[in-house]
Amino acid sequence: MIVLDTSVLVAHVRPSVGASGPLLALLESDEAVRVPALAMYEWWRGPRRDDELDIQQRLFPPAQFLTFGATQARMAADLYRMVGRARGRDTDIAIAACALIAKADLWTLNEKDFNDIPGLRLYQPFLQ
Repeated sequence: MIVLDTSVLVAHVRPSVGASGPLLALLESDEAVRVPALAMYEWWRGPRRDDELDIQQRLFPPAQFLTFGATQARMAADLYRMVGRARGRDTDIAIAACALIAKADLWTLNEKDFNDIPGLRLYQPFLQ
């Protein structure tokens, strides 16, 4: 399973192509792809046009979201205390917790925000 960070949505969900390059290839593969509800929160709060929202809904309907419940919250809190420079990275750490609990790789375009998360595997689309 591959879990998407918000950065992947921002970079790849575009009206001109629907989904671009590596994301489209991943979605066409047999790999399960999920988006944490927290990543959707970050994406939705940005300025989104109706056509972007339509593409997102078709690619990632709510049934594919990873929830953020008590288990994820506890792990995120534990990770927050473990890593350096945690302040300001609350949502990134919580997204990492979702990936860890799902036993999934995380695809992000901001690897520096996740490199210090113990046990987290980062997805590298061009190396797969």
